Amino acid sequence: MENLEKYRYEKKYITSLISIKQAESIIKQNPHIFQEKYYKRQVNNIYLDSINLKNYTENLAGNADRIKIRIRWYGSTFGEIKKPVLELKLKKNEMGRKISFPLKQFTLDTNFSSETLKKIFSISNLPSNINELVTTSQPTLLNSYDRKYYESLSKKHRATIDFNPVFYKIRNRNNFFTHKIKLPEKIILELKYSVKDYEETRHITEHIPLRSSANSKYINGINLLDL
Repeated sequence: MENLEKYRYEKKYITSLISIKQAESIIKQNPHIFQEKYYKRQVNNIYLDSINLKNYTENLAGNADRIKIRIRWYGSTFGEIKKPVLELKLKKNEMGRKISFPLKQFTLDTNFSSETLKKIFSISNLPSNINELVTTSQPTLLNSYDRKYYESLSKKHRATIDFNPVFYKIRNRNNFFTHKIKLPEKIILELKYSVKDYEETRHITEHIPLRSSANSKYINGINLLDL
């Protein structure tokens, strides 16, 4: 049986009715005392999927066991990508975990193609099963957003606020990144905590005056760009 202690809950609140400052106030005024953990960063992701979008379909259907494959980095979306990380996001019902592998740097510009990624994977010392998985996948979505980070005084709970999401269409080749959608009004507040802290978390969520709901940036991006 898989060890569920490796998983954590991710409770999300999506809204376009409050400002970023109001979202910050909700976190900072919580009785569990959240403080800013890191500086604000821009998060970037290239999502990978099969040619028939198997991961998208399974996530859309809400399958109990599902996966998302992405390459993540921080800072500018385009240009020299110096510290990219391959992430496998594993979901088991409402719980999730990440398995990460550092990648060699690459350039994201109009010359980018699926062959670019295959070359990066081949020189990044990935385990053979992971290399096989990603080399048989293709880039399906590029997105970016700003993120602010917070941690509770007990260090058992982390919260993030994501805003300014941008979605780009990305193909196997001939990428000019002109097909994009920006949603500046959308704010996602997310609370993250381990399985063993599930019961304690209720004392935090009762002070969040928003309704939680499922949210996937990957599904949203694919739907918005009509891929």
